[in-house]
Amino acid sequence: MENFSMNWLAILVSALIPLIIGAIWYHPKVFGTAWMNATGITEAKIKTMSPTKAYIAAVLLSVILSFYLYVNVMTGGPDDMRHGQELFMTFKHGAAHGAFLGILVVFPVLATNGVFEMKSAKYIFINVFYWIVSLALMGGVLNGWPV
Repeated sequence: MENFSMNWLAILVSALIPLIIGAIWYHPKVFGTAWMNATGITEAKIKTMSPTKAYIAAVLLSVILSFYLYVNVMTGGPDDMRHGQELFMTFKHGAAHGAFLGILVVFPVLATNGVFEMKSAKYIFINVFYWIVSLALMGGVLNGWPV
């Protein structure tokens, strides 16, 4: 792993994926209305939010997540099957890493929070599956990006 270097362009591009998927996922014609009903958030409440602050926070946090996912898809595995080698540089391999992160980390975290916040299963699954899809696509882009 002596030649390991960061692909910052891939990291930045994949960091935009949650925003793009979120715009689709939380659209009123997809899961937006169900999500708003499950959270109790109203159109009036949304209008009080600062979109600038929200999107700046979302982008910065997504870059951190993308950075972690990049390191994960590039440096894992035993010495004889170290990730980052051509064999593992596929969209499918990265998507698997992202999906596993969503299933094995995001799901337990969001579900635990949801249970203690007394949120519905619908609320939990809308958010969890959003992250599983986003992370799978992020991992796929990161790992499948041409070097």
